Amino acid sequence: MEIYLIRHTTPSLSPGLIYGWLDVPLTDTFLEEFEIIKTKLPAIPDIIFSSPSTRCTVLAQKINPVFTTDSRLMELHFGDWEGETWDTVNESDLQIWMDDFVNAIVPGGESMLQMSVRVLSFWSELIQLNHQKVAVVTHGGVIRLILAHLRNIELTKAFEIKVAYGEVVIINTLAIPTSN
Repeated sequence: MEIYLIRHTTPSLSPGLIYGWLDVPLTDTFLEEFEIIKTKLPAIPDIIFSSPSTRCTVLAQKINPVFTTDSRLMELHFGDWEGETWDTVNESDLQIWMDDFVNAIVPGGESMLQMSVRVLSFWSELIQLNHQKVAVVTHGGVIRLILAHLRNIELTKAFEIKVAYGEVVIINTLAIPTSN
């Protein structure tokens, strides 16, 4: 199976905005970015999964009006920090999270470890499906976690994996090592 992990296109953001689960609009370059994404995809994927965030469903809809949303594909939940800017977050809370973002739970949100569990739950089910070409429209954090898992990279280093807006990462499941 070929899996096309697709990061949503560029969102329209104010500098420093914290927006994991926050619905944010896309920039007016959406159609241009979509045309580039389209050249990297099969004509019609067998199935499309999308995060329920509007910034993902708009792209999934444009690829094919028939798609399935899955909340496990959501970005990191920044809880009480959603809609704030990094410079307005309580400094001691922010420091606790920055010192151990893998395990520290954002107030009212989740840790990266919790996010990883839900993302890898989706991934485990996905690779069991019997499809040839699957598109997954999601967020940078989700793609980083899947790639970290496949490359045996520690979660503490997941942010080092660069995933641009509109990037398409192709994974062939036949190339994934299996454990016996």
